[in-house]
Amino acid sequence: MTFTFEPHTPQAFVDPYAADPAETVWPAAAAGQDMDYLLPPPNPSERLSILIDPRDQRRLALHAALTAAGIPPRPEDRDAIDQLSALPTSINTTLQRWLHHTT
Repeated sequence: MTFTFEPHTPQAFVDPYAADPAETVWPAAAAGQDMDYLLPPPNPSERLSILIDPRDQRRLALHAALTAAGIPPRPEDRDAIDQLSALPTSINTTLQRWLHHTT
């Protein structure tokens, strides 16, 4: 048995689920304006006024420091990171500084 493959040409394949390009263009781009953003800029009046708990801030900062140091946290590391985040800010800052100097 021999298979023969035809070369791919734009006429040979039509994607029935492809979006119409005219419908996927941002309104400013459709109007011919230059687009600097992939997303529209945030509206300051729509910002949420929610404060993040300091412990959560330390947890997020520790996650970022570990990832930047090439040590991405694993799901099983969550308890250790939560315990470290409960420590005072000065200790968390020292941990982040140590991790920063490993890179």
